[in-house]
Amino acid sequence: MSSTPIVPTGAAPAQAPGWLARLRDSDVWYAFCHSPVAISSTVIALAFLVCALFTPWLAPHNPQDLASLDLMDARLPPAWMPEGKATYWLGTDDQGRDIVSSLMYGLRISLFVGFASVLLSLVIGVGLGLLAGFVGGRVDAFIMRVCDVMLSFPAILVALLIDGVGRAMFPNAHETLAFSVLILAISLTGWVQYARTVRGSTMVERQKEYVQAARVIGVSPLRIMRRHVLPNVLGPVFILATIQVASAIITEATLSFLGVGVPPTSPSLGTLIRIGQDFLFSGEWWITIFPGLVLILVALSVNLLGDWLRDALNPRLR
Repeated sequence: MSSTPIVPTGAAPAQAPGWLARLRDSDVWYAFCHSPVAISSTVIALAFLVCALFTPWLAPHNPQDLASLDLMDARLPPAWMPEGKATYWLGTDDQGRDIVSSLMYGLRISLFVGFASVLLSLVIGVGLGLLAGFVGGRVDAFIMRVCDVMLSFPAILVALLIDGVGRAMFPNAHETLAFSVLILAISLTGWVQYARTVRGSTMVERQKEYVQAARVIGVSPLRIMRRHVLPNVLGPVFILATIQVASAIITEATLSFLGVGVPPTSPSLGTLIRIGQDFLFSGEWWITIFPGLVLILVALSVNLLGDWLRDALNPRLR
């Protein structure tokens, strides 16, 4: 007598759980729910991201609208101080611009430059690292020597050089071109970490059996790298990219503080700190302190989130 179970004709086949269900049942989600540091850093990072994305609707004022500025409201202290106004929660700067609104607009620019430069660095670094690790030989040696040369220069110095050359070649450039030069300057100093990380992982993956089997059946090297090796080396890359976002934001703020960053008409957090420095010792401390605190909180929250993600995805620490 057969023991095969009888399946009803109208029964629907069992469906695989979706990605949301798999995430909810994963070890990473469990570790996240039991980590106060990860939860708090994520909440802070998401709050800043929401403020940056919806700045035109959330900002109380528009600091870029010169017609709405009043010099009589310049250098007003925060609202809780005796001379403060309730309409300016954190005070105003030397032009009468609301500090809260300026922080939102500046945060929007800083996050855009940070994410765009990291994305460009990731594309360049992953591509060159995958090529160097899979092909090897002279190609690997050449790419690694370029990485060694790039590592011998400070990141800020390379960014200053590229930004200075771009402004010298295009002195009357449009703001879009100025942003492009700044993103390129930061990316050229950040792709090396991705290239070296991906190269090491690719050298391990290319010796495994699934790569050898793909070669035997005649799969092209480009398809092997794109379809088989690349998905298996992206884990450390995402962790590194999370941490590099904070580094890119700080680099952009440093360049803007030095006066070679984003255009003055679109100030970022670094530009706001530089403007407030002139009034720090005259008593208007809020003009520079609040942008500095926002920059610290953004970098700290992203770094803490990246550190937690690195530990959560490390199987040796489970």
